[in-house]
Formats: sequence, structure tokens, C-alpha cells
Amino acid sequence: MAISADPKALAAQARKTFLNVLLYGAPNALAAVEEGARTLATQAAPPDLLLRRRDAWSDVQRLRGKWQQELSERLQRRMAGELADSGGSSKPAGLARRGAELSLVDDATIEHEILSSRLALAVMDQAATEFTDLRSRMTAMERRDELSSTDVLRPHTVAREVLDAWLACGLSIEAWRALQPVLHDEFGHLVVLGYHETNKWLIAHGVLPEIDLRPLIRRTRDTGNPAPGVSSAAQSLAGGAASVHVHSGPGSLRHVNDETRLMTRASALLRASEQAQAVLGRLNRLVGRQVPDFEATTTHHASPQLMAAIADVEREVRQRTGSTRPDLVIPSTPVLLDELNEKKQALKRTTSSPIERATIEIVALLFQSILTEERLPASVRVWFARLQMPVLRVAIAEPDFFATIDHPARKLIDRMGACVMGFDASTAGAMGDALEKEIKRVVQVVEAYPDTGRRVFQTVLVEFEKFLEHYFTKENESSRKGVSLAQQVEQREILTIQYTIELRKMLNEVPVQDGVREFLFQIWADVLAMTAVKTGQQSEQTKAMKRAAADLIWSASAKVSREERAEVIRRLPPLLKTLRDGMASAGVPPDKQEEHIQALNNSLAAAFTAKAAAIPSERLDELMMRLETLEELLPDTEVEIDESMVVDLSGHETTGLEVVTEGGSMPSPAMVAWARGIQVGSWFKLDYRGRSEAVQLAWQGLRKQLSLFVSPTGRCILFQQHRLAAFLQAGLMVPAEEEALTVRATRSALAKLDADPSRLLN
Repeated sequence: MAISADPKALAAQARKTFLNVLLYGAPNALAAVEEGARTLATQAAPPDLLLRRRDAWSDVQRLRGKWQQELSERLQRRMAGELADSGGSSKPAGLARRGAELSLVDDATIEHEILSSRLALAVMDQAATEFTDLRSRMTAMERRDELSSTDVLRPHTVAREVLDAWLACGLSIEAWRALQPVLHDEFGHLVVLGYHETNKWLIAHGVLPEIDLRPLIRRTRDTGNPAPGVSSAAQSLAGGAASVHVHSGPGSLRHVNDETRLMTRASALLRASEQAQAVLGRLNRLVGRQVPDFEATTTHHASPQLMAAIADVEREVRQRTGSTRPDLVIPSTPVLLDELNEKKQALKRTTSSPIERATIEIVALLFQSILTEERLPASVRVWFARLQMPVLRVAIAEPDFFATIDHPARKLIDRMGACVMGFDASTAGAMGDALEKEIKRVVQVVEAYPDTGRRVFQTVLVEFEKFLEHYFTKENESSRKGVSLAQQVEQREILTIQYTIELRKMLNEVPVQDGVREFLFQIWADVLAMTAVKTGQQSEQTKAMKRAAADLIWSASAKVSREERAEVIRRLPPLLKTLRDGMASAGVPPDKQEEHIQALNNSLAAAFTAKAAAIPSERLDELMMRLETLEELLPDTEVEIDESMVVDLSGHETTGLEVVTEGGSMPSPAMVAWARGIQVGSWFKLDYRGRSEAVQLAWQGLRKQLSLFVSPTGRCILFQQHRLAAFLQAGLMVPAEEEALTVRATRSALAKLDADPSRLLN
């Protein structure tokens, strides 16, 4: 049924969209609450609090299923209008019933109101911007000044439903208090997602694409600061009216808005997969209303007539877009779309199955959106067009293509699109022929194996990921030098830390002067690492630096005989020269070299008068043997970049790599985890050192502790994982695309199907 243009009907459908998102996202939110409860129960805390947290975790584990069922039923009743806003009061039922009698309110009702209000305030702290936009659109459609106090879109209404469901399933107020931070965080994320999706739905239907906030701004005489601990979002919510108080201080409103948008953006980043899954859920529900068996279908065998028709269309598309004939003119995008639309109708005429006709229509709409994506370079657009028939074939056989974002066909399209959409017209040449050729090869492999379904997509997806690693490391001119330097930085950092750890173990029971110990740990471990990176771990230069370490250890141990002292004096000049050469190769300035040499001389002089026992010769031989095989003993440890250690690794060409060591906001653990999940080839907008430009993730180190981004102009920027998360948290680095290519295409298809669902079967 087509959605009416009547504003009231649009408003009703918007509320249903919001509730649908809550229904679909609630299971994930409740699972996250349980995981958060488990984390809290394992953290250090006072004994009484720890006991309450453990009890709460146990209760949530036991009753989560009932809680989910109760919440789902309440949201469904809301959707059906059974819990309509007929009361027109913002008070909970307990207060309303007692109002006429003017009797005292019991403590449980007051506690209920307090807890639900706290949850609503926490939601608004995350969702202020999205809610303000949604409220503006809804009130404009419904021609009223404000949403009703019990409108389902209000955070207070959602908060009461969540808390009522919690209590109805048998969970206690005490458990809620113990898990309150987790509950606030997870349901804040869920409601933000609901507002975000509803706003997108309204924009797609032409409702206030641009919002003028000036009518919402009301100047007041109160120019003082808000009460301590009261957020701007909480003040807005508590005020109830659609007003923004503008303080007299310059830029104060913009500062509050920026902070709120940063929180909302971070939430959107972390919930991108949930948003994508919600879009697919909406698609399945919409199609399911027109084709009842569509969502329930697990496998489907297409009719022979349809398979033959798909093969014919695929062959014709290859002939029209092939590159083997020099006289062939590849059709423009509009012409190609017209041809594909004609072939779509021809395919529909070959089948009488509603499921097949709906699948043909949806896939056609997806590719219509993909092929009209302006940021997709024209040179590769034709190869995406040739994927339509293979994707249609797999979508008919495997309906989970429409149900999960992890289907390999979707992931392949998204990965290829993400890698090429960052190149604009001025930098398209930076993409290089190799990437375009690989996309062409991938498509041709998929076409060559039409009957293998998802397996061929999974195979070429793995191959494409391997290609990207090779491409940025070896073939892309913008990134090749930067990746090489980043790899050396990582190798040096790992070896420095690991050499230090192993040297500490080796000297634990060896009587050596403290000054020598510190030199070995702080300076010589880095010299060993630097030499190993430059010349190889088994090179003669590296072995010479290891021998120098053994000689220094021996020289700094107690010398009780005249012969030993004479031997130290004889070996000292060449040893000091080796130490100077090693420090110079590691970038230690000459003045610092002199400081270290002087300190070592003092330590060696002290060894002449030391009363400690000398190091036995067999012990010294053992140390040397361990130094020779040090790489085999190195433990696995995390990398921590120190800018002072990132010195010249390429013949004093340090301009080839910028190392980010400051900036950003303190990232949450969730943002750090999100930063680890970024895939090579993804594009971002980076604001750093006064420049704002597009950058592409070109390389990630071991355990993803280091990440290298490269601009089309060749600028190379290296981040440590925590610093990358800090930039993402602060909005100094934002994804160039908020959504994957196929998710955006699904949104576009949804908008067309919302307007005319009958096209699925026609």
C-alpha cells in the first residue's frame, strides 16, 4: 500500500518507523546490557557494590528472554495504538490514579519516576540533535507547537516502557540501580538509532530536508551558567518547550551544539552495523507485506526459464560493455540504466513466481542506485553494472542476501566501492590502473562461475583483500614509500621493546653497574633494533652490536685482578667507538652521545674498585650465546609509539611520513574497538595540522597497533591505535561515507518501494 501524502498519515508512519527500529534493535541492546553487566561484575569495586552487580548480572542472564518478550509486546501494543496517548498527561499511571484523591504517593512510584526520568535524561544527552530535528519535522507536519507529553517519540515515554518491561518480567529496582550506567548507555544508543532512521525516512519523503533552527531560539535574560552537573540536553528536556536558551557569551550555543553532535556522531560510528541491519529489517518487513513468503523463504530454486533468461541478459551485457573489441563504444550510464530496466521487465515476464518478481525488482533498484552514485568513477561503473545478473542469481537462490549485511556478495560490492569512491575528478589518476584491473578481474571471475553462488563471491572477496595489501605496499605510488617507512617504524618499535625486555631478564642475576644497565635498556636496545631493521637481524653489523653489548657487560663487572683491568683498558677504545657508531646510526645527537659515554666511563671506573664478584667466563659465554639467538627468545608484546624513537629510517627523508602524537579526545573503549575494525581501503576526512583532506587507510600493522593513511597527493600520516580512536572520538577524522554502498542503495530502494509497493509484483 502506497504511503499517503497526507501529513497526518506521514506522521503516523514515522512513529511506526521509530517503533520498528526499537523492536528490531531491542534484542541487540538487551544482549549488550547483559554483556555490560558481566563486565561490571568482574571489575574491582567495594564488596557490597560488587555483590549487587553480580546479583544483577545473574538476574539479567536468567530473565533476559522474558524482559525482551515483555518489551516487544509493549512496543507492539504501542504500534497498534493500544497504548495511545489518550490520557494527555506526562505523569505515570500511579501518579494519575492518586491525583483525584490527593493522597500521598508511595515510595515505589516515586522511585519508578526518578529512574525513568534519569534514563530519559541520559537518552537526551546522546540524542539531543536527532530528537530536535525529528521534533521539528513532526510538529511542522502536524501543525502544532509541541509533541504531546506522552508521544511515543519522547524519551520519557520510551524510558517508561523499558523500565515497566524490566519490572514486569521480575527484575528488581535494586538490579536496575546496579546496572544503571550500562542501561543508560545501551538504550541511549538504541533511541539515537531510532531517531536517526526516522529522520532519514522523513527526509526521503520530502519532510524538511533542511531545518531552520532560528524559530527554536529564544533569548532570555538569564545569562548565568547552568547548575553544576546539569547537561544542556537535560535542561532542554526538563524545560519541555521547544526552546534553546542562548547565553550571552559568544559562540556558547555553537559550542553546546558541537559537543552534542560529536557525541551523536560517535554513537553513529559505533552503531553503523546496527543501522545497516535495521535497514535490511525494514526492507524485509515491507516486502513481506506484499509477498508473504518472501522473508520466510530459506532456499529457492529458480525456474529454468528464468535462469536461461538471466544467462541471456548477462551475455548481452558483457557484449555491450566488453573491452576486447577496439571499435566498441561502451554505453553511458543513462543508456545502460535504460537497457537494464528493459531487461528487468523482460526477466519478470519469464516467471510467474511473486518471490522471483520481487527479487528481480529489488536487485534492479539496488543497482540503479549503485550505478547513479556520483562518486563511483566512470571507469569502474561498468564493472559494477556487470555484477547485477550474478547478484540476482545468488539473491534468488539465497534470500539471506536481503537479510544480513555479512553476505559475501554485499561485502564484495561494499569493499570495492569503498576503495574507489574517495577519488574525485581531480585525483582519479591516483587510483591507478592496478585497482581498476583488479575490479575487472574480480567481476570476470564471478561471471565465469555462475552456478557456485556465494562461494565465488567469498573467494574473490578474500582475493581482493589480499590484493589491497599488496597494492598499497607495492603498486600505489602515493602509499608505497609511506607503507615501507611505517613497516620499519613498527619493526623498530617492536624490536626495541622486546630487546629491552629480554636484556632485563638476562641481567637480573648479573652484577653490573646501574649506569650500564640503564644504558643497555634505554639506549642500546634501540640501537640493536635500529641496526636489525636497517641491515637485517642476522647481519654482521647487528652481530657486532650484540658483541658490543656483551663486551660492555663484561667491562662493567667487578675487576679484581691486574690482568683483567689491563684487558679492559686494551678493549675500551674500540668498544667506545662501536658504541658511538651505534648511537649515531640510531639518531642520537652528538651531545647526547657524549653524555652517555661519560656516564659509562664513570661506571667502568667504579667497576675497578668494586668488591662484588666478577662474572665467570662461562656465564659471559652464556650471555653472548643468548645475545646471538635473541630473536628466538623475544616475547610478544604490544607496540607503544614514542615520537623520540621515530627517527630517520630512510636516509634522513623524514618528510615522507608524519607521525601523529597528539590531538583528539579521550576515546571510549568502544571507539578503540571500532578503530581496530577499520578496513584497508576505507576513505576518511582528516583535519590535521591545519589541513582538511581526504585520506585512505593504506596499511595496518601487527595487531592493528599502527595505521597508515595516505592522501591522493601522497601525504602519509601514521597513527597509533589509541590516537586514531581519539581523532575519531573528536570528529577530527570522520568516514567519507556514513554507510556502505549497498546499505545506501537499500535505503534508496526502500524509498521507491514505500512510494509504490505494487512495483514488486508488476
